[in-house]
Amino acid sequence: MPVADSHDEVALAASLALLVRGGFEDYHARFASVTRRARVRFETQDWSGAQGDAVERIGLYDRCIAETVDALRRAAGEAVGSRSLWLGVHAAYAALVGPLIDAELYKTFYNTLARRLFATEGVDAEVEFMALDVEPSDAITHPVARHTYAVSTTRPVEAFMRVLGDYRFEVPYAHQMRCAAAIAVRLQDDLQHWGTHPVRSIELLDTVFYRERRAYLVGRVFGEHRFSPCVIALVNDGAGLRAEAVLTRRRDVAHLFGVSRSYFQADLATVGDAVVFLRSLLPAKPIDEIYTVLGRAKQGKTERYRTFFRHFLDHPDEQLVHAEGTPGMVMAVFTLPTYPLVFKLIRDRFAWPKSMTRHQVEEKYALVFNLDRVGRLLDAQPYRHLRFPKSRFSPALREELLTQCAASVHEEGDTLVIALCYVQRRFRPLNLYLREQTAEARRAAALDYAQAITDMARNNIFPGDMLPKNFGVSRHGRAVFYDYDELCLVSDCVFRAWPQPRNADEVMADEPWFHVGPRDVFPERFAPFMGLPAAELAAVREHHGHLFDPLWWQGLQGCFAAGNYPDTLPYADTHRLA
Repeated sequence: MPVADSHDEVALAASLALLVRGGFEDYHARFASVTRRARVRFETQDWSGAQGDAVERIGLYDRCIAETVDALRRAAGEAVGSRSLWLGVHAAYAALVGPLIDAELYKTFYNTLARRLFATEGVDAEVEFMALDVEPSDAITHPVARHTYAVSTTRPVEAFMRVLGDYRFEVPYAHQMRCAAAIAVRLQDDLQHWGTHPVRSIELLDTVFYRERRAYLVGRVFGEHRFSPCVIALVNDGAGLRAEAVLTRRRDVAHLFGVSRSYFQADLATVGDAVVFLRSLLPAKPIDEIYTVLGRAKQGKTERYRTFFRHFLDHPDEQLVHAEGTPGMVMAVFTLPTYPLVFKLIRDRFAWPKSMTRHQVEEKYALVFNLDRVGRLLDAQPYRHLRFPKSRFSPALREELLTQCAASVHEEGDTLVIALCYVQRRFRPLNLYLREQTAEARRAAALDYAQAITDMARNNIFPGDMLPKNFGVSRHGRAVFYDYDELCLVSDCVFRAWPQPRNADEVMADEPWFHVGPRDVFPERFAPFMGLPAAELAAVREHHGHLFDPLWWQGLQGCFAAGNYPDTLPYADTHRLA
């Protein structure tokens, strides 16, 4: 509904733009308030409190959006839905936030509000901010706050004593000199291919990064002619602080900042300049993933949408097709072959023996969004009301989506509108990987698959469906789980020993002769549900025999009931300092 006259409309648009900016700044302040607790959680070893903070911070964005929508409706009344008014709000808001380092975060907040108010499907380019043809972070030249240390070729330990001295906590270092010496030795060993005295200086962000039970100093190490990422991991084990590990390879740092881990708690005054810095460390990592691992999941979604559709439009002859792998009973999955994402839609009906509802599947994905994913569960971001040209779908895929996913997909002229889908990074399905690789690579993948199940279990996550088709393998050979429809908490299961038959009739019975409850799990019978080739299954039994032992699972449940979650190392044990 239009407002009374153009002068009133301009004034109202300006006031609404200020209100939107204030809404984002309130969100940013509350986000920072939760994030700042991470330091105290680390110092006091309050790991359960840290988990609660992570969940609280994830839910903060939607709460602030709802509050700002209410404020807009109170301020504008019936005119809040006026399109001409919002064209004015768009212009006024662009002028307010344009010069800011985090202008893109402000714009994403605005876009979310506009989409809620107008129930937008696809993108409304006049009302929303959308830049498919540019990379907004490229305009950021502001240097992120950091410390720089010169490293003496004769007394390198002194530099790392200064480093640890500048990052002080309420808990003292147990052996600061020993930690500094261990860091210096590790850098010398890791970078010896740079020359006799490889380390000339080190540069670390002012902001300490926290996640799970560790604090991280993040930056770069410089030699005479080159540089490398440098991440120093600190732990508080009750006896004082100590440096636990140093990471200098991009591959290892990329794992630490990966999409299969929880979001960092990093109290950054501005985000865009930190993202630019982190891209210099990890140039192959998509910008959307960097925003996401910093806890800015909504901005990560925006950047993922932007970069995908830029690629999509730049390849007009390429069709969306079924993703490789075994078709899912619950999800239909498609991809653009030249872009490393998959789109997952919930089917209208699930094949036997799947018995959950659509709502329960959505709850599983929401659960994963809030869990500590320990490097083993892929982040799955929900997208609503996406629009694709119908011609861009292969005929077989289009037919399947319209007939089997009608609750999520409908046609509008030449367009398919997808009401809800989940978007993940595309990994090679483990079942296909096992067919393609050498015996040595198959064995390594199978063992890491078993380690993935172990890591998840130690963090109270039971995958439910263990078949290799539900796991993927990264380009570095790491196994991750990505199919969540049967995922549940270990603490919610009943792990039982397989009953022994008491007579011949029970031995010959085709079906279990004993009662099986809906939450009963029999680890001794896992082998058929793993579906591994014989040689790989034998390796898993040899190295991960605990997975088949109900007492191991029951022991974990006892730990969780006591509030004791085992620590899961976020990097290879070889990176730990002496």
